[in-house]
Amino acid sequence: MSASRPARRPWYAVLGPGLVTGAADDDPSGVGTYSQVGAQFGYGLGWTLVFGFPLLASIQAICARIGATTGKGIARNLAAHYPRWLLRGVVVLLLVANIINIGADLGAMAEALALLLPGPALLYVAAFGALSVVLEIALSYARYAAILKWATLSLFSYVAVAFVADVPLAEAARGLLVPSLTFGKAEAMALVAVFGTTISPYLFFWQAGQEVEEQHRRHVKPLMVSPRRAGPELERIRVDTLVGMGFSHLTALFIMVATAATLHAHGITRIDSAAQAASALRPIAGDMAFGLFALGIVGTGLLAVPVLAGSAAYAVSETFGWVEGLDRKPREARAFYAVIALATGGGVALNLLGIDPMTGLYWAAVVNGLLAPPLMVVTMLIARNPRVMGRLVISRRLAFGGWVSTAVMSAVALIFLLS
Repeated sequence: MSASRPARRPWYAVLGPGLVTGAADDDPSGVGTYSQVGAQFGYGLGWTLVFGFPLLASIQAICARIGATTGKGIARNLAAHYPRWLLRGVVVLLLVANIINIGADLGAMAEALALLLPGPALLYVAAFGALSVVLEIALSYARYAAILKWATLSLFSYVAVAFVADVPLAEAARGLLVPSLTFGKAEAMALVAVFGTTISPYLFFWQAGQEVEEQHRRHVKPLMVSPRRAGPELERIRVDTLVGMGFSHLTALFIMVATAATLHAHGITRIDSAAQAASALRPIAGDMAFGLFALGIVGTGLLAVPVLAGSAAYAVSETFGWVEGLDRKPREARAFYAVIALATGGGVALNLLGIDPMTGLYWAAVVNGLLAPPLMVVTMLIARNPRVMGRLVISRRLAFGGWVSTAVMSAVALIFLLS
């Protein structure tokens, strides 16, 4: 009698690190960016999200495969195979960018909640920061990962807003499918903003770290140690990443379409924050669209802030060889959880100091835009190095996608510097 094969899990059961990473990419600062692009250019730059999807999916799949294959995150692999000065420079820049981004996201969440429930915004900032830290430290990894997966449903609020708005389908489809190849300075900067917001270094560290967490949770070895599992595991990563990044880009597209159909169509072309986008929607699209948009900002912030703080903690802990992981008890990984608390506290402090959130986002974009290309180059070298990945180096096809993504982000960084 032949041995029975294990039953295949349904596709939705394999969703995890990729889904959460993709959803966290649409954080409140990203919502503000996509809203501004939709308000300023209408549907004209919708094609950038279609073009950007395979780029983000490729580099995130590569990061996930590094974590699953080696059982180590990006920073720990950097520490093992590349100069220490490179690793420390990358981690310092990542930490600075993440703290600024956390501050901007907390500020946007507080402003959005104040629109729905009038009250002191700074108190809301502190409350959201404390809630994020408590949940990340107090809950078990399995329960916390489940909460993050359910939190991705908050993104559907933006889908609903697009359906409430009166969208001219032919015009929207043209912006989505027909690239505009003539760029002035404003269009070039919008292009930089979209790609800089979409392909961010903190996503690389988080997804690789979460693959390692999944191995600990399931009590399995890295793929290079148990290569027989490679086939189904790499397929799981492929599905998880494609769905997660597709979800991210589809949501971003709905935000852009909703603001194009409402704000741009009524001559409102300047949006300085996600909360301002929600306020501007109210007189045009009604209370329902306003409420859904504001609630979406809060929901995506509750998802993104822990990811930003967690990715910083993975990077710092892997750099210094500290015990790390959300599957660890606080007493086992004090330094790891301390970085989470300090990074979140730094974001709260930026709001208490009265630093303009848009200025903060600008500098976070600068740091992320300059950090992404060299980090992507090193990530690609790791993924193609047999000394690191064993026989499971990434395929030429996936490597091609990763190098194209790296080249595009290098061009984006160059455009940013020249502008």
